[in-house]
Amino acid sequence: MTTTATPIDTPATAATAAPRRRRWRRIGQAAGIGLGVVVTLTLLSTIANVAATAAEKAELTPYGETVTLSAGDINVSRNGGSGPTMVLLSGYGTPAPAVDFAPLIRELEAFDVIVVEGFGYGYSDVDVPNRTIENITSELHEVLAKLHIEEPVILVGHSVGGLYARYYANTYPDEVSAVIGIDPMAATTSSLEVGTPSVTDSVVAALGLVRVVSTIAPDLIQPPGTAYTAEERRLTAAMTNWNYGNPSISDEWSQIGANSTKAAALPFAADLPVLEMLATESVDTMPEWLPNHEAELEGVTTHQLEVLDGAHYLHWTQSPAMARIITDFVTAHVNP
Repeated sequence: MTTTATPIDTPATAATAAPRRRRWRRIGQAAGIGLGVVVTLTLLSTIANVAATAAEKAELTPYGETVTLSAGDINVSRNGGSGPTMVLLSGYGTPAPAVDFAPLIRELEAFDVIVVEGFGYGYSDVDVPNRTIENITSELHEVLAKLHIEEPVILVGHSVGGLYARYYANTYPDEVSAVIGIDPMAATTSSLEVGTPSVTDSVVAALGLVRVVSTIAPDLIQPPGTAYTAEERRLTAAMTNWNYGNPSISDEWSQIGANSTKAAALPFAADLPVLEMLATESVDTMPEWLPNHEAELEGVTTHQLEVLDGAHYLHWTQSPAMARIITDFVTAHVNP
């Protein structure tokens, strides 16, 4: 009969096993402490962010006026000019469009300039889903109707706002006298399907991490140059923290590919005056940027394409030059 001996620790084995167990115990304790520190700091950051946001909203004076739609409240800012009506549409994720466009609005004092802050932007409601191009443009149409805008408007779209301006002009052709693009997205057919809204940005914002980063490195969110007032910069900082990654913005991002495809199916009308101002940064870094814009203007009888030195947010640094180009174009081709 064969018997199997039960292994026992030798003195040498026992001598090495005990330190090993103690080492792993220390590692586990350190990891637990580290996790606790992270959880504590995250909790403190979240609480501090909530408190800071509440204090800012109580202290800062809201701008603009509220227009109530069936889907929610939209904020509208208007300069009170007496000239032709010009409607400004912001780029994706711009936290406070009326503030962001401020330098350009100051240069366009001869126009009746209206900034419509769509859902997710500025002081508008931020939890309105279904950010399809159909809904975004129909909401814009409803806002202008409630403002009693009766004459055709000049639509000015920055970045993705250019897609919405193009789609709007095709949907309501009698209500648009011209379209102007500020480094606008070219409407191209996309392979992107409608996706699921991302929750990552909203989680980052809720935890207060956006506020931490923007406090440590304010230049990441502040426009360069001297075109903005101290109060405008304060609003930019505050509203970046309030609006970053909100549900409406997140849903809009998931719809961008599909919205571009829908806009591409509707070319600019041949008799619609179109002015596009592109940024050298976009032209230099994206080889298709200039050719795509040239292609979409080929069938437009009255069009102008300008390339200005600067980054994607051209109005941060080029508002005086942009206002001159816009005024000359409108004077020559819209209100001769």
